[in-house]
Amino acid sequence: MSISDLALAEMLADAAGQAIRPWFRRPFLVETKEDFSPVTAADKEAEAAIRRLLAEYRPDDGVIGEEYGDDRPDAERVWVLDPIDGTRAFVAGRPLFGTLIGLLEQGKPVLGVIDQCIIRDRWIAGPGQPTMLNGSRVHVRPCADLAAAGIGTTSPQAFDANDLARFERVRAASLDTLYGGDCHNYGLVAAGHLDAVVESGLKIHDWAALVPIVTGAGGVMTDWQGRPLDQGSDGAVIAAGDAQLAAAIAGALAE
Repeated sequence: MSISDLALAEMLADAAGQAIRPWFRRPFLVETKEDFSPVTAADKEAEAAIRRLLAEYRPDDGVIGEEYGDDRPDAERVWVLDPIDGTRAFVAGRPLFGTLIGLLEQGKPVLGVIDQCIIRDRWIAGPGQPTMLNGSRVHVRPCADLAAAGIGTTSPQAFDANDLARFERVRAASLDTLYGGDCHNYGLVAAGHLDAVVESGLKIHDWAALVPIVTGAGGVMTDWQGRPLDQGSDGAVIAAGDAQLAAAIAGALAE
């Protein structure tokens, strides 16, 4: 059976949501991984559901997943999965986590999904399709001035000491800072509700799906030096609705 990548991505997000929803705000065991991040049965079941479909529909593609590791990560096409980005929010019963599904081709992000299965927000973008939110096209808002910008980041505790000092320069120069939100913040940039997100220490499954979402809505997403993100990037990211704002943020972050 032939199915497009975009249609498959929708199917993968549906399967993940079906696995996650029965666990939301219900009793479950929270385990702590080696990197001290939490993981639940919902994370594991959602990724397993996605992987079963990929094995059926894209058996020749590679997979990088947060919970079950890598399978041929050097393949020309690689699906990158974070079944629950924002597990701490999920554990706390906050519906701001999201399932991230990305596709890399030759190491570069070409397709992305952010799916919030509780409030039913889904952003999707890919080849030939600009960013859509719940079936409607969305676009970033113009904001070139850092002093007028609303900046999002998940938590100041997510930065190491050096990166936090650099981020503080951005925070101090911006109009406002929003904490929390995980991947949802990037969707808000794409939809024109937030001007930028600045984070560091991300792994590829944290950001691969986000690049097509932000850029497909007219925004930019780079590392802290202003370079495009690819499979070798270090996990420090800027997402902005306005290229001039992204450059201003990169300037403020410069050591």
